Amino acid sequence: MTEKVFLLPDLGEGLAEAEIVQWRVAVGDTVTVDQTVVEVETAKAVVDVPCPYAGRVVALHGAEGEVRPVGQPLITVAESVGGRADGGEPTGHAVYREEERAGSGNVLIGYGTGHGSSRRRRRPRLAAATDASGASDAPTASGAAVTPAAAGRPVAVAVADREPDPPEPAQPLVISPIVRRLARERGVDLTTVRGSGPGGVVRRADVEAAARDVTGAPADVPARLTAVSDRPATTGQQPAPGGPGPVGAQDLVIPLTGIRRTIADKLSRSRREIPEVTIWVDADATGLLETRAAINSARPDRPVSILALFARICLSGLRRYPQLNARVDTEGQRIVQSAGVHLGIAAQTDRGLVVPVLRDAERLTTTELAAELAATTAAARAGELPPARLTGGTFTLNNYGVFGVDGSTPIINHPEAALLGIGRIVDKPWVVDGQLAVRKVTQLSLTFDHRVCDGGVAGGFLRHVADCVEQPALLIATV
Repeated sequence: MTEKVFLLPDLGEGLAEAEIVQWRVAVGDTVTVDQTVVEVETAKAVVDVPCPYAGRVVALHGAEGEVRPVGQPLITVAESVGGRADGGEPTGHAVYREEERAGSGNVLIGYGTGHGSSRRRRRPRLAAATDASGASDAPTASGAAVTPAAAGRPVAVAVADREPDPPEPAQPLVISPIVRRLARERGVDLTTVRGSGPGGVVRRADVEAAARDVTGAPADVPARLTAVSDRPATTGQQPAPGGPGPVGAQDLVIPLTGIRRTIADKLSRSRREIPEVTIWVDADATGLLETRAAINSARPDRPVSILALFARICLSGLRRYPQLNARVDTEGQRIVQSAGVHLGIAAQTDRGLVVPVLRDAERLTTTELAAELAATTAAARAGELPPARLTGGTFTLNNYGVFGVDGSTPIINHPEAALLGIGRIVDKPWVVDGQLAVRKVTQLSLTFDHRVCDGGVAGGFLRHVADCVEQPALLIATV
């Protein structure tokens, strides 16, 4: 028997750590090569991580909810000589592949040789074990077991000495990691939830309904935010110093972790490094809305969204003003203009603001743009996009009008050089051919890096966008 320690791999794009969301195996389980063993959450996505070894699990390094650095032990597997996991026939997949040794980041959703089709969804069995120092897995006051793994040491349980496992309850059908995370945050036991989706799949609405039954809190208020003063503080969320307020409540301190910390770091870096300027203009979008209605009336099976038309207009503008489709290389002291437009679309999700990217968007037709935008934003909100789809943009389109606001001075998505914002489209008085009329008006704002261009270029781009919004025929002449 030899033991192999699988280290948390680099999950791509320089991510330095990941939070353990859910273990898919327990100590004593037998795993095959490329079987998913843990679900982790990085700053950009929820990722299934497969193990490159076959054998018996002897240790899980880290508890659910714990943040593990890349390159640190994740799971230890006991391999038999020759690759046998249990003394039987050789598995044929015992060699740790070069991709994992190099930390290539390939261990993402969908990666592997296909030998991990049977995915265990049960929770780890926490046996009371004692390490060499005599510390035991005793529950704390908050009800969570403090194990050696939680302190950075592996948990090893003697399989031969433990009692037979009790029959496992029927496991809930949960597809979305967002649903699992929501259940964990609101203290809902998924095994007690009856799914209302196709085939009994547990949906978000089912978890929210169960949360109301358990806590009595409104559906849109996480259980962890209720009755703060009535429970002990934990390491993940602590009352602020100074004691309770005038009505006995305590301030809620939420650590900057995961995607929230990534957003904070990126926006702070953008403000530190980029001398940004925002310009804006009101535009009459009546003609654009009429054009969209005509397109969708002619081809109802392939509808085009208003966001897709704005994306097409941006692509037209970037073709005329490529200076804005660029980034500043501060180390090389140079401006790099991208050959293709990798269009980022700001999307608000349950995990926070993300910017999924449509690579080489200029190669897509308007209909293809609409389909890609719909599929990409839906996948982003479901937490199904891999990290590679959330980076590498060269220009961002932000439709903050969906929040019911007219304008904004958005922060550039570093290291890009520009971002176009779209406000809500509302009825406003507008002069048309010398006569006052009610028109559909929107405010467009462009935030740009003043290092890549001067005001003439930025103004020219924004004016081109506004002209195409007001006179869609001009767009046809440029594409």
